Amino acid sequence: MDVLMLSRLQFAMATMFHFIFVPLTLGLSIMVAIMETMYVRTKKDIYLRMTKFWGKLFVINFVLGIVTGITLEFQFGTNWSRYSEYVGDIFGSLLAIEATVAFFMESTFLAAWIFGWKKLSPKMHAACIWIVAIASNISAVWIILANGWMQNPVGYVMRNGRAELESFTEVITNPFAWGQFFHNGFAAFMVASFFVMGISAYHLLRKNEVEFFSKSFKMGLIVAFIFSILVAAQGHHHAQTVAKMQPEKLAAMEALWDTAEDGAPMYLLAMPDEKNEKNAIEFLGIPGALSFLAFNDFNAPVKGLKEWPKEDRPPVTITFLAFRIMVGLGTLFPLLCIWGWKNRKKLTENKLYLRIMLFAIPLPYIATWAGWAVAEVGRQPWIVYGIMKTSDAVSPIATSQVAFSFIALTTLYTLLGACEIYLLAKFARKGPEPTKA
Repeated sequence: MDVLMLSRLQFAMATMFHFIFVPLTLGLSIMVAIMETMYVRTKKDIYLRMTKFWGKLFVINFVLGIVTGITLEFQFGTNWSRYSEYVGDIFGSLLAIEATVAFFMESTFLAAWIFGWKKLSPKMHAACIWIVAIASNISAVWIILANGWMQNPVGYVMRNGRAELESFTEVITNPFAWGQFFHNGFAAFMVASFFVMGISAYHLLRKNEVEFFSKSFKMGLIVAFIFSILVAAQGHHHAQTVAKMQPEKLAAMEALWDTAEDGAPMYLLAMPDEKNEKNAIEFLGIPGALSFLAFNDFNAPVKGLKEWPKEDRPPVTITFLAFRIMVGLGTLFPLLCIWGWKNRKKLTENKLYLRIMLFAIPLPYIATWAGWAVAEVGRQPWIVYGIMKTSDAVSPIATSQVAFSFIALTTLYTLLGACEIYLLAKFARKGPEPTKA
C-alpha cells in the first residue's frame, strides 16, 4: 500500500470514529437543555432526574469526542501538508474560528454546568447547558463550512500558486455547505433520539422506572418523528444541489453509466459493474424518476459516468451502496416512529417494539456514516472539487511513517471506543438516581 492509500484509510478511520461522538453531542445537548428547561418551568423532580441522567451520558460522550477530534485535525499537517499549504488560507481560517470561538465556549460552559449544580441558580444553570448546545452546533457550522468549501470551492482566487481567500462572505454563504449542515444537523437529532429511545426501551422491558423512561421514550419519539421527516425532505433538496454542482457524484449514486437525454430512469434494484462500465443487475426501473428527483422534470437530461474519463470518476460501487443504505434507513425511521406513536400509551405491553428500538440504536449512526461516505467518496478523485486532486495533496513522507501512525491511531481509537461503550453501557444500565425522600 502506498502513502496515498494509507493516508486516506487513516483519515477515513479517524473521521468515521470521531463521528460516533459528534451527532450524539449535537442532538443530545439540545434534548438535555429542553429537559432542564422543563424542570425550571415546572419544578417537577422527574425532569431534574432526566436532566442529570441523560446529561451524564452526554458528558461521557462529549469528553471522549474531544480526544478524537484533536487527533483528526493534526492529520492536516502530518498526512496532508500539501493540501494545507495549497488551501490553508481558506480552510485554516474556518477551523481556527471553530477552535477559538465555539470550542472554548462549549468547553467553558460545560464545566460550569457540570460543577455548578449547587453554585448557580436554576435559571443560570439551565442557561449554561443551552450555551453548550448552541456552541456545539456553531462548532459544527464552521467545520461543515470548511468541508462544504472542499465540495464547492467559492470565494477564492489563485495567487502565488495557491488558493487564497478573496471573499469571506461567499465562503460562509456557500449553499452547498449549508445544505450539508442542515442535513447533518437533522441527522444528529435522529442519532440522539434513537439513543434515548433505545436506552429507555431497555429499562421499560425490565419494568424499571416506568414513568421516568416512558416520559423519556416519548420525548425521543416526538423528536425522532419530526426530524425523520425533515432529514428526508432536506436530503432530497441537497441531492438536487449535488445534481447541479457535482453531476458525476449523482451518476455514481445511481450507477448511471450512459447519458439519458430524454429523462433518466431510477431502478429499485441494481448493482454496478465498474469493470465493464454497466450494471450487472437492473430491475424495476421507473422511467424519468431520476430526472424528476434531480431536476423536478421527468424529461431532464442526466449525464452518465461515461461522460468523464475513468480517472475522474468517483468509486461507483461504494458511493452507490452507501447512498442506498442511507436512503433505506431514512425510509425505515419514520415507520418505526409511527409504530411507536400508535403504541405510546401502552409501551410496556409492546415488547417486540421495545426490543426492536433497543437494537435500533446503531441504525442512525450507520445512516450518517453512509451519508458521509457518499459525500466524501463521491467527491473523489478531488480533495477540493475541481481544484486539487487527492493524489496531489498527500505529504511527502515515507510509507512506514504512515503505516506506524495508522496502526497507532487505530489502536488508540479502539481503546477509546471500548471505553465509550463500557462507560455508556454502565451508566445507562444503572439508570437515574433514586428519588429523594
